Amino acid sequence: MAKILCVLYDDPADGFPPSPARDDIPTIDRYPDGQSAPTPEAVDFHPGELLGSVSGELGLRRFLEQQGHELVVTSDKEGDHSVFQRELPDADVVISQPFWPAYLTAELISRAPRLKLAITAGIGSDHVDLEAAVDNGITVAEATYSNSISVAEHAVMQILALVRDYLPAHRIVTDDRGWNIADAARRSYDLEGMSVGVMAAGRIGIAVLRRLAPFDVALHYTDKNRLPTEVEEELNLVFHEDVHSLAPAVDVLSIHAPLHPETKGLFDDELIGSMKRGSYLVNTARAAICDRDAVVRALESGRLAGYAGDVWHPQPPPTDHPWRDMPHHGMTPHVSGTTLSAQARYAAATREILENWLSGTPIRDEYLIVDQGRLAGSGSRSYTT
Repeated sequence: MAKILCVLYDDPADGFPPSPARDDIPTIDRYPDGQSAPTPEAVDFHPGELLGSVSGELGLRRFLEQQGHELVVTSDKEGDHSVFQRELPDADVVISQPFWPAYLTAELISRAPRLKLAITAGIGSDHVDLEAAVDNGITVAEATYSNSISVAEHAVMQILALVRDYLPAHRIVTDDRGWNIADAARRSYDLEGMSVGVMAAGRIGIAVLRRLAPFDVALHYTDKNRLPTEVEEELNLVFHEDVHSLAPAVDVLSIHAPLHPETKGLFDDELIGSMKRGSYLVNTARAAICDRDAVVRALESGRLAGYAGDVWHPQPPPTDHPWRDMPHHGMTPHVSGTTLSAQARYAAATREILENWLSGTPIRDEYLIVDQGRLAGSGSRSYTT
């Protein structure tokens, strides 16, 4: 029997289950690169249900308990007395989401001798100490591509919201009950004709570029692996060797890189200061890629005209986190990758990974981050140790 410890975010404030806005969601069989959507043997949920909260349980309880396994689900994850830390020492598997991450530090891993598998229900496994996972023979897997397009759509939405200054205009209607046209228009621009850059053109970054192409913008990007010539020609992309070349060349910069030693704190006063005055910065990757206080200073000085994203550090952030109150921001909770559409896919992928691991069959290579004491699969292309 295995013990599976699952950390998920809290249920809706008005109770579970919420009444759905739609009766169904579109079926996605394959992702843009040809990878097939998750193929578990079965699922015990209806696509479109809220699966990512505590009561949703990722649809796993029936499957696991019928096989005699123990499932512990909690949202209580912070501190020595949390349910997560109390249950961790004899857990075989830990499941967590990037939106409500259970931080598996090296110290916590040392206190979990039975831990053999850490699953990210979603994408982005930097809440796991990957070096400690390598050293302790822990497999780390994630639901690769399950919510990449969800995040790309969110980034495009936030780019448009910043450039058009949508949120203040909306507040004029809802909060002021007014019709202040000049106030709504004073910081609003067209995206058309601007230069937009993407840092990291992986699954999410290339999806952002493709979705922005019809807006008649000049598209720029940087990535450690240059895109094929035919893709650059199709989208009329300008390639930059590094982000230091990209940043001053664009009006809007969207970050889609993983967090690792090379990217942590990268957007500091110097790099942001190299951007055009009045540029926009969007970060749906990881908050620590940006220096927290440098972002605040850039907005207050006018170096940045706007900052948006849905990633914070830590998650959830304290109530006095300065990004909550800085000017000209469009921050959201970490929701970009947990749409109901994405939840159906990453819950199914989580079950597929568990089915493989419990039966001793190989986990899909594209799901793997760490395996057999080394970076593997998607992890070998996204992270450094």
